[in-house]
Amino acid sequence: MSPPPPPPSQAPRPQSPPSFLAAFSLSRSECFPSCFLSDVNMVVSAPTGSGKTVLFELCILRLLSRFLSPDGRFMHVKGTLKTIYIAPSKALIQEKLRDWNQKFGAWGISCLELTGDNDSYSTRNIQEADIILTTPEKFDAVTRYRIKEGGLSFFSDIALLLIDEVHLLNDPRGAALEAIVSRIKMLSSRPEMKSTALAHVRFAAVSATIPNLEDLAEWLMVPPQGMKRFGEEMRPVKLTTKVFGYAAAKNDFLFEKADILMQYSKGKSALVFCSTRKGAQEAAQKISQTAMTFGYSNPFIKTKEQQERLREASLSCSDKQLQSYIIYGDISIVAGTYYLSTVGYHNGALCLKDRNLVESLFLNGDIQIVCTTNTLAHGINLPAHTVVIKSTQQYNKEKGSYVEYDRATVLQMCGRAGRPPFDDTGLVIIMTRRETVHLYENFLNGCEMVESQLLSCITEHLTAEIVQLTVPDISRAIEWMKCSYLYNPEIYAVKKEISRDRIERYMQDVCVKKVNELSRNQMIWTDEDGFLLKPLEPGRLMTKYYLKFDTMKYIMQAQSNCRLEDALHIVCRAEELSWVQLRRNEKKLLNDINTDKDGRLRFHILGDKGKKKKRIQTREEKIFVLANDCLTGDPLAHDLSLTQDANSICSNGCRVAKCMKEYFIFRKNYKGALNSIILGKSLHHKLWDDSPYLLKQLPGIGMVTAKALHSMGITSFQSLAEADPRRIEIVAGRKFPFGNHIKESLLSLPPKVEMQIEKADGQGTPKLAITLTRLTQAQTPKRHYADMIVGLEEENAIIYHEKISPYHTKVLLSNYQQGKLTIKANLIFEEFIGVDLHQKVELNEEPRLGSKRLSSLLHPAEVSPAKNTTATGNTTLPDKQPICRKSNKYIDSTMALFQTDRRGYRRRISRR
Repeated sequence: MSPPPPPPSQAPRPQSPPSFLAAFSLSRSECFPSCFLSDVNMVVSAPTGSGKTVLFELCILRLLSRFLSPDGRFMHVKGTLKTIYIAPSKALIQEKLRDWNQKFGAWGISCLELTGDNDSYSTRNIQEADIILTTPEKFDAVTRYRIKEGGLSFFSDIALLLIDEVHLLNDPRGAALEAIVSRIKMLSSRPEMKSTALAHVRFAAVSATIPNLEDLAEWLMVPPQGMKRFGEEMRPVKLTTKVFGYAAAKNDFLFEKADILMQYSKGKSALVFCSTRKGAQEAAQKISQTAMTFGYSNPFIKTKEQQERLREASLSCSDKQLQSYIIYGDISIVAGTYYLSTVGYHNGALCLKDRNLVESLFLNGDIQIVCTTNTLAHGINLPAHTVVIKSTQQYNKEKGSYVEYDRATVLQMCGRAGRPPFDDTGLVIIMTRRETVHLYENFLNGCEMVESQLLSCITEHLTAEIVQLTVPDISRAIEWMKCSYLYNPEIYAVKKEISRDRIERYMQDVCVKKVNELSRNQMIWTDEDGFLLKPLEPGRLMTKYYLKFDTMKYIMQAQSNCRLEDALHIVCRAEELSWVQLRRNEKKLLNDINTDKDGRLRFHILGDKGKKKKRIQTREEKIFVLANDCLTGDPLAHDLSLTQDANSICSNGCRVAKCMKEYFIFRKNYKGALNSIILGKSLHHKLWDDSPYLLKQLPGIGMVTAKALHSMGITSFQSLAEADPRRIEIVAGRKFPFGNHIKESLLSLPPKVEMQIEKADGQGTPKLAITLTRLTQAQTPKRHYADMIVGLEEENAIIYHEKISPYHTKVLLSNYQQGKLTIKANLIFEEFIGVDLHQKVELNEEPRLGSKRLSSLLHPAEVSPAKNTTATGNTTLPDKQPICRKSNKYIDSTMALFQTDRRGYRRRISRR
């Protein structure tokens, strides 16, 4: 394929854009002059399906035109003019990534995905990327702590910020989006950024549902010519809406028995939006069964050729239930034609490959019905003729109860109806409770106001700015708040009764209060006047691991003698899991699991007398039991909702445990650090380190194979290495060469290492030598890393910590006094459990614990030394500088803070 024509030459108003437009099939519109012929900031409100993505592409093309030389050659320099595209869902980002890679790739433009589905990027990828496509949370997390590794270092190259579905600001997730924009606005105004692309960054935001467009325009500094509002007349297909009221039932109004689709969709494609992942799965099953009862009159029919395509697609499907739904039903023959009813479901529990498969089959018409959750509504290009909103309520994690969908979400789901140019009409069916029918009969007449959600989590975001050094003092903190959407003339999210002339003073009070709270909890350091702000290690860790303020406080309040069970209880209390709900129908199973008659669990919920509790009564107890059940490797909780809860507990808990590890290492707490590392790895693999199913960590070994190997007495990596591959095939019921493949999976393990700890002869000074000897050669090119932690058992103190690659290494610990002590050395691998090494030695010497380091790492000449990542590192204040400061009277008094002339502070405030 030959590359498209080069873009037009750079000029204030390019007059000849046909070459660009031909490559992108773009046409002139009302927004064309603002998007392509100028650099003004823009905010556009228009119905879904009216071509808002084209506006983004015009803005990107305008930016790329800067690379044109005077003679018309495209002189592209990688990564120097970056576009950041922010969208609320991974599905939408991945769709845009495929589209823009195809469109821009021929020009050498590099697109990079930054989402939870893609962690394979490097610093170089970020630096060289021209278009970064990301979610608000991921972009905020990456830029929070990777300042020197592709974090804030690339901010100066940002020239264009594209915000899709900007009404996300109204969602609790919107705080991350608001923080990102505020950070970019503040940095762009810095004098040191004057000569960079960031100084002239352009904002472009679009949404289908913005009633208060003027407020967003003011926040994004949009001039009148950049503000566009379009009504329903721009919708490419006419939309018909039907609202049905039902008495509330347990299963979303028993939709599956109502035959709604059979009655109204007339065999055309349909999306069924369900409030939960489990609901989407159950709806797909019921619709499949209902469709087949229609026999020859079934409107959802498939030909023999389509049947073959579906069977081929089902073979590549990882989810077994989805696989059965895709090819569900008997073949009927009418006049020599084969017919088959098909349905699929789509939700976040499916892997990326299965989600892409369902989307592809639906777009091609091989699947005509997809049951999904509302996440699919947020912009992903998967239209249908008919949309059914099956129940208008969803569970709110923050409130702990079911609430009505906000109008913006309903409008987004409705926006999927109609498929231009295939349909000239679209149908929306809304199923709700009888008392709320009137709310939805007129829902197209207006939307909810887009308000700021930053205030509820401003402590965490302010800490992040202090950690990044973008806010070095209290005046910059106030400046950052002024850059937020929260600082709005209408002050929606704060207090409506505050007059406009008092808004700034109120913001100053909020800022001072939050800084004081952070200082009091040892997250940041302030000088005695409360003006200068510097991060402390707890604040850095909270920011790095994207934790809530209360969660970090729980970690800091942990006992010094923190056991593994104590660490797990801290995870269960974490605010990141506060949305987990204890449902009535789950209690019996959870009670049975905790009773644990078979002795499966490592820990239990205990009552007052130390006996196992027979009744689980709280959310925290549910999380604890569910985590213990999951970590056995063979959980009893198979219900979909409980499985999803367990998966979330493990993923979030792993993040909390990693933060605990670094905090305990910072505090030189040996037992706490050791138990946190073990817990983090166990939660990552969903296995305790003594589980009989450790082999599940190896590629190609699932639960069925792990149980088969367990029945042979093969429960360790060593016993698997010694096993006969033919016997493995017999027990597992698999054919040759399955046994060989299973044994080959051992190649993914780190090299086998031997660790010895012993006294070493020294010249006048007793020393302790810890020697690592690699017994096997590297089996794969991948480099494995491990934490070496050496601690004093009696003192519960870490005397040595290093992240190393386990090659031939010797660690010497010196400077000891006489006395009796027990030293324990641990080599704990990052990725695998069941391969760690532990040694201890009892000595009659006791080390002098002073300000001087007690250890040094000696590397052999042929091995390059690993980067030092010791407990203190280079990110904390000196050891002699106390974390607990005296009470800051200055910061406690807001009046004094703004009346002082210290460091020219008053003059700074007045200038701003």
